[in-house]
Amino acid sequence: MAKRVLVVEDNELNLKLFCDLLRAHGHAVLACRDGRDVLAQARDFLPDLVITDIHLPHVSGLDLIVSLKADASLSMVPIMAVTAYAGHGDEERIRAAGAQAYVSKPISVLRFIEQVNALL
Repeated sequence: MAKRVLVVEDNELNLKLFCDLLRAHGHAVLACRDGRDVLAQARDFLPDLVITDIHLPHVSGLDLIVSLKADASLSMVPIMAVTAYAGHGDEERIRAAGAQAYVSKPISVLRFIEQVNALL
């Protein structure tokens, strides 16, 4: 049975890459370009995994992770954070917010899929 993955990414090329990779591995995917829509879409879609960029317009990926973990219906859904701007201490802050995995961009396709499979 296909796992449901919600992908939150504002960059069209990254969004396409992530969604194509996930679909090629048999997953059902919902793409979300605007972090302000994530909670409503996640409640409707009921994902098995959320993959989110950290640097999003309008809503910080860190705030998004905290919001997802604070929602009773979504709190158990694992979250994989993806970011191009990995600074000192970022991984620790991202994991402290509630993400179970952290992948830096540019992504390694193999590492990306390994992390997805580990979380599902």
